[in-house]
Amino acid sequence: MKQTTKKRFPEMIERHPNADIPIKGLMSKLIQADDQQFVFMEFEEDIEVAEHSHNAQWGVVLEGEMELSIEGVSRTLGKGDTYYIEKDSVHSAKIKKGYKDLTLFDQKDRYKTK
Repeated sequence: MKQTTKKRFPEMIERHPNADIPIKGLMSKLIQADDQQFVFMEFEEDIEVAEHSHNAQWGVVLEGEMELSIEGVSRTLGKGDTYYIEKDSVHSAKIKKGYKDLTLFDQKDRYKTK
């Protein structure tokens, strides 16, 4: 019987380059569009993302849980939930190990590839 290993994402996503995001325990794949970037992310440990802001961001939770605070209002997101962060809105997050999402950044150069 052939042994299978669990992949983070399907091959069609895995073949994209890693995004250069300086967060320990984060595995990511970057898909570059003309004026935007899609990033598939998976977190291998609990992390906290400090308050920051940038261009607009939209995401959908694929697995796991995240507490997202936008302009001081917090909510817990789980599988199937979506979120939208307007341009220049101050936000932070507490992300649980095993969390996966797909995020669209309304910025063509938010991240570089590794």
